[in-house]
Amino acid sequence: MTTRLARPLIAAALTGLLAACGAGAPKQDAATPGKVTLVVKTFSEFGYEELYKQYEAAHPGITIKQESIAQLGDYLPKLQQWMASGSGAGDVVALEEGILIQFMAKPEQFVNLLDHGAGSLKADFLEWKWKQALTNDGAKLVGLGTDVGAQGMCYRTDLLAKAGLPTDREKVGELWPTWDAYLATGQKFAQAKTGAHFFDSAGGIYQNILMQQGDHTYYDTSNNLVIDTNSGVKAAWDQAVKMVQGGLSANLAQWSPQWNAGFKKGTFATIPCPSWMLGVIEEQAGPENSGKWDVARVPGDGAVRGGSFLAVPTQSKHQKEAAELVKFLTSPKGQIAAFKAKSNFPSSPQAIDDPAVQSFVNDYFNNAPVGKIFGASAKALKPVYLGPNNNPVGDRVGNALMAVEQGKLQPDEAWAKAVEDAKRAAK
Repeated sequence: MTTRLARPLIAAALTGLLAACGAGAPKQDAATPGKVTLVVKTFSEFGYEELYKQYEAAHPGITIKQESIAQLGDYLPKLQQWMASGSGAGDVVALEEGILIQFMAKPEQFVNLLDHGAGSLKADFLEWKWKQALTNDGAKLVGLGTDVGAQGMCYRTDLLAKAGLPTDREKVGELWPTWDAYLATGQKFAQAKTGAHFFDSAGGIYQNILMQQGDHTYYDTSNNLVIDTNSGVKAAWDQAVKMVQGGLSANLAQWSPQWNAGFKKGTFATIPCPSWMLGVIEEQAGPENSGKWDVARVPGDGAVRGGSFLAVPTQSKHQKEAAELVKFLTSPKGQIAAFKAKSNFPSSPQAIDDPAVQSFVNDYFNNAPVGKIFGASAKALKPVYLGPNNNPVGDRVGNALMAVEQGKLQPDEAWAKAVEDAKRAAK
């Protein structure tokens, strides 16, 4: 996902950072004596391209090869296969927060980053982010945090204007302090008959509301499946269904070709957007829609959706070098560079408060002060516990909700199916 954002990297600062991350002689590759190739496996876009160049320049014996899979849903089964077979994972892997818990059950599959000096970096991360990748006994650190999915609400200024609604981001945020107010605003938008829907998909709305419902969702902190007893899950479902029944959804499955095309065509006016979604929107909407999108506050009390970690599999043949690269990429300055490149919002409090982030504006999004918008959201975040099969369970709920959108199932039928399918997926 390319962006048109300014991406200056302060050479002097990076030089010091690179030196701090260690420039010792790397172990040799058997194929090329004196050289080490570090393979980094990621999904989507992490914004590391310029950082790789800087690191390689400071470490002449190291070459970095990134292998990225576009969709998380395609990445996860491959990652599971690599880890189960003991080969194929390369030297550094990205672990999205929804799948991290699965691998925390098998910490022996990853290098303990505490053995590579990571313990001294604890203050460089939000406390809850650090703890997510730390074993319960505190003895092993599986990964270091990259970003947090601080939430906003992205919207098309031209479509809101066409509906007679305000377009100034402060006034837009005042339209929806709550999800009920968001629904009411959507009803006004629908009455204006702009030719567009109010939002893209109930799945994204549901996910955002769900993450505001307490400290856990489908699983309790003892890893018991509680989808049918946690009232917050059903509350999020009911709220999303009300919006579907109000005709506000474009009924587009997220990440589908139709959804991608909807950004360019102006099929929908709003979409809940974690910070990393800005890069997706710009990629799909294209340069012809620059300045038409903007960012306002999200309804409710903020939420987190997404966010990842970098880890070193024990199958890596270059564990020391890989650990040093992970420390560099996830450092405050590394996180700032990734934010500038792809809008992945930092999980480092130093990076969040850095003037380079706080003053950062996104020209594609009508010069929105995204550093301040997402910074305020990130600091208000309360971590939500995600169980071992959170993603498969969530997929089943999402599929059932889509069936409601498409008119294939009534809400009660769909909810019963979601619960039944979730219980099977959790086994």
